[in-house]
Amino acid sequence: MLNFTEISERYMNHAKGKKYSPFFGALLTPFSWVMGIFMSVSDFLHSHGLLFNEEPSLPVISVGNLTYGGTNKTPFTIMLAEYARSKGIKAGIVTRGYKGKAKDVTIIINGHGERDITGDEALMISGKLPDVPVAVSKKRTEGINALRELGIELVIADDAFQHKAMSRDCDIVLVDALCPFGNGSLIPSGIMREKVSALKRADITVITKSSMADSKSLREIYETVRKFTSPENIFMSDIVSDGWIMNEPPEGSGVFAFSATGSPETFTRSLEERGCKVEGSAAFRDHHRYTHKDVEMINGLAAGTEAQYMACTEKDLANMSGISPDEFSLPLAVPKVKVKIKDFRRFSAKLAQIMKPEIVIASNGYGEDAIASVLAVKMKAAYPYADISAFPLVGKGESYRRAGVEVMSAKSVTPSAGVFKYSLRELWGDLRAGLLHQVGEQLNDWRKISRRILTPVCVGDVYLLLNTLWGSGKRPMFAATAKTVYISGHWRTERALIRAFTLRTWTRDEPTAMQIGGNASYSGSPIMDLLGDVKVRRGNVILLLPGSRKSAGRDVKILLGAVEIMNGKGHEAFRMVLAPTLDYESFFGSCSEEGWTHSGDTLVKNGIKISLTSDEIAEASDGAGILLGMGGTANQLCAGLGIPVIAPDNKGKRVQKKLLGDSEILTSGTSRAMAECALRVLEDKSLYEFMSMTGRKRMGNAGACDDIVRYTSEVLGWKFRERVYAGLKGLPLQPSA
Repeated sequence: MLNFTEISERYMNHAKGKKYSPFFGALLTPFSWVMGIFMSVSDFLHSHGLLFNEEPSLPVISVGNLTYGGTNKTPFTIMLAEYARSKGIKAGIVTRGYKGKAKDVTIIINGHGERDITGDEALMISGKLPDVPVAVSKKRTEGINALRELGIELVIADDAFQHKAMSRDCDIVLVDALCPFGNGSLIPSGIMREKVSALKRADITVITKSSMADSKSLREIYETVRKFTSPENIFMSDIVSDGWIMNEPPEGSGVFAFSATGSPETFTRSLEERGCKVEGSAAFRDHHRYTHKDVEMINGLAAGTEAQYMACTEKDLANMSGISPDEFSLPLAVPKVKVKIKDFRRFSAKLAQIMKPEIVIASNGYGEDAIASVLAVKMKAAYPYADISAFPLVGKGESYRRAGVEVMSAKSVTPSAGVFKYSLRELWGDLRAGLLHQVGEQLNDWRKISRRILTPVCVGDVYLLLNTLWGSGKRPMFAATAKTVYISGHWRTERALIRAFTLRTWTRDEPTAMQIGGNASYSGSPIMDLLGDVKVRRGNVILLLPGSRKSAGRDVKILLGAVEIMNGKGHEAFRMVLAPTLDYESFFGSCSEEGWTHSGDTLVKNGIKISLTSDEIAEASDGAGILLGMGGTANQLCAGLGIPVIAPDNKGKRVQKKLLGDSEILTSGTSRAMAECALRVLEDKSLYEFMSMTGRKRMGNAGACDDIVRYTSEVLGWKFRERVYAGLKGLPLQPSA
């Protein structure tokens, strides 16, 4: 009858693909199918944001694998930490401490710790990396936070590829050349933690122990890996000798090898490559902690061989607490090893490329694009080495382009220009124009970039939030610019979604933050950030705003008529602000129909002149006394500057009126009604001051964009990502302008 050791050996031979066992195949394969279904569901939930990927407070390089044990993760982790230190980067390591009993975060420095608490690998890593702190933590993000408090800038996470709840800046996956995928089955029937297709998530794939495999096998492994990743992401590495810790055997000496690692065969091969003659061996379960009885057994096995030395790994040495080397019947030899990557220059260049911060700011609407472009410019100033790009859901992203920000999403140009929420007819028109197809393209664009970007920033409404979440799988930061309690506020469902699916929310005013609750806060209005640092003076200019949508050609006729009525009644200075999205040919055609002549930057009729400007509203409103406005965001900005607003009475403006309150007066929308209302406000000083004060109070101050940048730097740790990238590239930390 088979004993436990023999059963275990047969199982491992089956799982590693050395010899198929019908018994284990029939017994365990159904469980592997269940595991596959579970992992597919987990992947779906994480990739669509239904299970969160938490961004750690420091940049993280993960070193993992697809199989259980034996891929040399520990020496590879040590190599990366040493390389980071050589580039002037303060590196630390986080591990779960396999088989350790630590409940809270435990920091190990210089190998000082208890094996029962921290596990063997953490002690071994710390012993080989003086002054590099190793955090042992069941929850890796807590360990990373503890390392940050110690001044660490970069964390290397041991065995974190399957830890999908934590985002990483770089995923390195190791594939063992001697046993790459076992029998190809998931556990428990095989040794695979995930299917080979999971390599699609890897940034870098390293085939380890490459010199120990024959060329045919190595080529087959390479071709398998290449099905799921680009050749430029594939590297080879070897475990090479780095001397001996104790008792170096002379070349040709006979040794008895014993080990408790995931791949005992690798250890015996490495001894042979050092010139040793392996006379016998004993293998224990990975991470096995040795006892005095084990030593007696090893001595007995070695006694029947011609060995002159015992040999074990550094990891085994860490598991011999309370055992003296003198207890062994032969001198104990412990080799040191290190990882050597073939074409290290290409590897280091690839690593630096991956570690470059990539920031995406999403928005949905012309006004939202304008706010987001201000934020993007501030991000550029804070993170000069980062790639910062825009993801507008509506339009072509003109505001971003003018700010010099790359636009990466599919263009979404529809008849309603994104305002179909006010009309079912507009919605139907957008659907006929291909709205659903455009949404599908946007989600595909998200998926293409989701793995490499940092936490996205959304500027807009809850639809944008959900689009970003579903497409990228990342819980975004959210500047809620679309709604405020002054305009009915967010629905209960919207508030629940914001609390559940945003990392942090910035609102337009304090009452809205209180209504949403949870992580929502007010630190200035993102709308008012559009004004920048411009100081606007009050004057006697009548400001005219025909708006930015397709109705501007019609609305400008109303404004031109109002100008003719107001002219000569103490008001002769008129300035019209033209949105960059206007169809200028059609727009000036409408002006011509009313008898106005367009000459350079002026409209002229019967001696009346209107100066034209395409400046941002902050510059354009300097010297203005009142606004006759058909716009949305621009009307709000003027009100926030203390400029009274006169607007036509329609569905959209009635919604805006709830926000602006008594800083805005709605009229019937005729030229005469708007002109007479404006004249009345200008003549009534108390009314004028009341409207001015109300506008400033309702719109609040600027500051949200600055607080978002501060949050990303201080809380999310993006400043460390900038530093690490600069260190890996050899760039100055603060580049000159």
